[in-house]
Amino acid sequence: MGLFCIMLYVVVITTTLFSLSHQQQPLPLDSLQQESLYQVLHSLNPSIPWRTLFPDDFCLSAPHGVVCDYPTQLNQTPHIVQLSFGHVSDETPNPPCSPHATLNPLIFTSFPYLRKLFFYNCFNHTPLSLPLSLPSSLHELVFIHNPSFSSPLHSLLQNLTSLRRLIFIQNGFHGQGLSFNTDAFPNLEELTLSGNNLIGRIPNTLGMLNKLKVLDLSGNSFSECLPHSLGNLSQLLKLDLSFNKLGCRIPESFRGLKTLQFLDLSFNRFGNFGVPLFLGQIPTLKEVYLSGNYLSGVIPEIWENLGEVEKLGFSAMGLVGSIPLSMGVYLKKLSYLGLDSNNLDGSVPIGLLEFGGEINLENNNLSGRVALSRKVGQKVKLAGNTGLCLDNNNNKKNKIVYKDSGFGLGQLKACKKTDVPDAVVFSGASSLLRFDSLALLLVLSHVWFVFTGF
Repeated sequence: MGLFCIMLYVVVITTTLFSLSHQQQPLPLDSLQQESLYQVLHSLNPSIPWRTLFPDDFCLSAPHGVVCDYPTQLNQTPHIVQLSFGHVSDETPNPPCSPHATLNPLIFTSFPYLRKLFFYNCFNHTPLSLPLSLPSSLHELVFIHNPSFSSPLHSLLQNLTSLRRLIFIQNGFHGQGLSFNTDAFPNLEELTLSGNNLIGRIPNTLGMLNKLKVLDLSGNSFSECLPHSLGNLSQLLKLDLSFNKLGCRIPESFRGLKTLQFLDLSFNRFGNFGVPLFLGQIPTLKEVYLSGNYLSGVIPEIWENLGEVEKLGFSAMGLVGSIPLSMGVYLKKLSYLGLDSNNLDGSVPIGLLEFGGEINLENNNLSGRVALSRKVGQKVKLAGNTGLCLDNNNNKKNKIVYKDSGFGLGQLKACKKTDVPDAVVFSGASSLLRFDSLALLLVLSHVWFVFTGF
């Protein structure tokens, strides 16, 4: 009797497990989505036998770049939620596009649950236009290096209320400015439209995208003044407007970008209003590039709160005067400094020569002794400053060899005893001694009293 019970128990358990495993088999992908994907793949690369290579359900066996969701309930049908095309690298071997790939419109109508659509280097010949209506389910829309996409951009930017990332890099999109309805993008966190053919002015409405963290409009032909509303983007981490035709003054409202880490406004046409003082009020900055704008003026004393800056590009800006000593005191994390092709004079603060990054001070009017340590490495560029000389004594002590070393020192001569004295510098100090006219007057008064008694 005991053996019979055990056998009965085993049969029941086995039947139950079989029944459960049978019930847990996921439902197949919708046949319309399966067939549509075959046709989309064929249009992108007809030389590959897609049906032979992937005869089964795409949600069970699919090429890299095709992703399905996993239903939470057993009676739900899976859906394709990500499509990525164009071979990026061996680590991301998406389905490759042929040189004459075409765009099948089924990709925009057959996948109602699509959250990510990605094309890399797929469309390079025949001009293509995108449909006026894209899937409203999209979270990410990424087109990189597809010059055949030549639609006016404003016709696409509507009714994508779920979109978080819109990335169009080096395509053929064009249009007069950005007709941007912010109501259609309430969740947008990244807007990257670099390397297209966009013209006109940047609209005020961009300042209403209050969730935006990345704004990159570089490499277009935007012109006129920047809207002050961009200063309202309080969550912005990156702002890149380089290589456009923007003019006027850099808005003071940018002081409101309290979380900004990366700022690139280089190679535009901003006027000669000097280096913006508001930079000193954004302590989160790590990279700042203003090169190629004739801002003119002196380098201001704004560095005390900018100790996190790692890269600073101030080349060809028409800057005059001396390099502030405070830059050598506070900018301790610099890995790149570009001050070349200006009209700077005076000595080089020794603090700037103590870090191991790239320093470019070429083609200025700097003068005085320069002592380089082994710590600097081989990325110091000082050519074009005829008043500078190399301090041989210090260099011999540190055993630095400049010949064929890669230093950009040009024809800098070795210092002699009769040459200009060492520059006045502060190194290793946590605070900078500041002189003003009142302090100088007090010092002179004290000296006069000592010698004259009056």
